[in-house]
Formats: sequence, C-alpha cells, structure tokens
Amino acid sequence: MRTVKEVSKLTGVSVRTLHHYDAIGLLKPTEVTKAGYRLYDDTALGRLQNILLFRELRFPLKEIKAILDSPDFDPSEALAQQIRLLELQYKHLGELISFAREIQEKGVRKMDFHVFDKSEIEEYKAEAKEKWGNTKEYKEYEQKQGETEDFGEKAGQLMKLFAELGALRTLPPADKAVQGKIKALQNFITSNYYACTAETLRGLGQMYVEDERFKNNIDRVGGEGTAAFVREAIEAYC
Repeated sequence: MRTVKEVSKLTGVSVRTLHHYDAIGLLKPTEVTKAGYRLYDDTALGRLQNILLFRELRFPLKEIKAILDSPDFDPSEALAQQIRLLELQYKHLGELISFAREIQEKGVRKMDFHVFDKSEIEEYKAEAKEKWGNTKEYKEYEQKQGETEDFGEKAGQLMKLFAELGALRTLPPADKAVQGKIKALQNFITSNYYACTAETLRGLGQMYVEDERFKNNIDRVGGEGTAAFVREAIEAYC
C-alpha cells in the first residue's frame, strides 16, 4: 500500500489532483486510515494508469469515469484501443510536422488542410465511448444530447453563463450575486446534460481550471481569470 504522497512521487500526479479524483469518485483510495490518510494498492494504481492514458487521449474526466465504471469494461481490450488511438495521434502529429517542414523549406503556403483532419481519431474515440459508456450518468448524458439537435444553442447558453460570471469576478466568490449565477450554472447542467450534484459541480469546477480547453474557452468569453474565479465560487457554493 502506498500513501497519496508516495503515489504522487511515483506517478507525477499532484497530491491535489489525486484528492480531486477521490472527490469525484474517479479514483478512490483502497483504504483510509483512522487518521485520514489515503492508501492505494496495486489495483488502484492500475486504474490510475488507465486514467492517465485516457487523459493523454484528451478524454474528459467524466467520460473516463463512465468508461472505467462500465460493467463491460475489459482492461486488456481498453488498452488495445488506447494503443490504437495513440498510434493514430502519432500518425497525425507526424503528418503535421512534415506539412510544417515543407512550408518552412519551400517557403510556400500550401492551400491544403487535409493534415488537420482528425475525423479518424474522433470516430475511433466515439467507438470507445459507445462500447464502454454504460453507466447511469453516461446514458443520461447521451439521452439528453439526443433530445435536441440544437447543441450549438445549448453551448452558447452555457458560455453566456460563464461570460456573466466573468463580469462579476471583481466581487468576492461568495457574494450573493455570484452564488446566484453558480446556482443557475448547476441548474443548467442538470437540465441539459446530467444530474449536477454538489460533488459533480465541485469536480467540474476543478476541471474548468485543470483542463486547458475548458480554461481557455471560459477565459475567452469571461475574461482572463474567469475559470479560476468560477472554481472558487463553486467551492464557496458547495
């Protein structure tokens, strides 16, 4: 059994991230001592290894949890899928490098955009999600996604909420106006995506800061520092 600090040192995953994975149910410690120390066995480390591989493949934390918690999850088959996805990404990166070098060497701006096409990677990821996404939360998410074709409108409404939160970021995170927006955010996620409990919302707040894609998009609509502000406001709310 290893302590959380030993696992952090072994894997390079920060103690804070391991605590976050515990909070959202992604990676629970094997045992918690009476003194409150988290301990992890080899099975937990194997799950962490899977988490890190899926993170390298840019799977969101909620999708990773759905995959790993699926009753049909087969570690060996999942590893084969991970290897295939990594190979596709390696191939894609190699094509991009060759494309950029050709421009650099010839000094010609080619009007060729096929090297930016990631459809093969996305199709393979979709297959993995379809195979393993059998948990209640994942099915709920898929059902609500299928209830309307107006995905762009929902995304726009979500970004509008972040923009409104960004406009309030000079206020304390616990301010009544800010907390009202966080409640609206929680309600919106529950209505349009999946049941957003306090635990889920706290996990999302952490992801808004840790995942560069979320952070950049939120800061883009709300202003620099909005993602961090939203995370702090969520902590106060929860």
